[in-house]
Amino acid sequence: MAVRQAIRAEPRPDMVRLGSDYGGWWIPAELVDGDSICYLAGVGEDATFDLALAEQFDCDVWAFDPTPRALTYVRDIADPRFHFLPVGLWATDETLRFYAPDDPSHVSHSATNMQNTAVGFEAPCLAVSSLMRQLGHSRLDLLKLDIEGAEVAVLADLLERGPLPRVLCVEFDAPEPPWRTLRRVRRLRTAGYRCVKAEDRNYTFVLK
Repeated sequence: MAVRQAIRAEPRPDMVRLGSDYGGWWIPAELVDGDSICYLAGVGEDATFDLALAEQFDCDVWAFDPTPRALTYVRDIADPRFHFLPVGLWATDETLRFYAPDDPSHVSHSATNMQNTAVGFEAPCLAVSSLMRQLGHSRLDLLKLDIEGAEVAVLADLLERGPLPRVLCVEFDAPEPPWRTLRRVRRLRTAGYRCVKAEDRNYTFVLK
């Protein structure tokens, strides 16, 4: 709550919420269209945002998640605009260990081992810039990061090397004191971003 109050979102009139109560996000509708390049990291077992984005704007979306249950879940998705790669996002290209959640009924695993568990699996991870080269994209219009603490490393890489997506949706999951999160938001502001929506730990930023 303290972080959300301190960030002070500047709302836009075109904000729309897509997806389920659990997996939905707010985005600025005027900044997305059929030609938009959208990367969505962290699928779990809820791709309602991904599919609603593809449906509403008739755009292709690329989703990334290496967790075994996510791989099983996406097999039933038939929308040809939905593209899935079983990789994680990180600051560098390397293989990382993803640690299981403490509650086995939960799907999300963490490369930063947020819940201090021992069980996990190894999976390839790529930087956003590497994914863009691999997929043949020269720009990034929307990036969603729901990656269980790995957003810290990915955001640092984006701010240092780019690319800077036009719309950035981030869930701040890392177990850290509020001042660290606020410092990260200040760095985003310095790079030209402003927060346009905050919902729980989910924040939507727009590049000026």
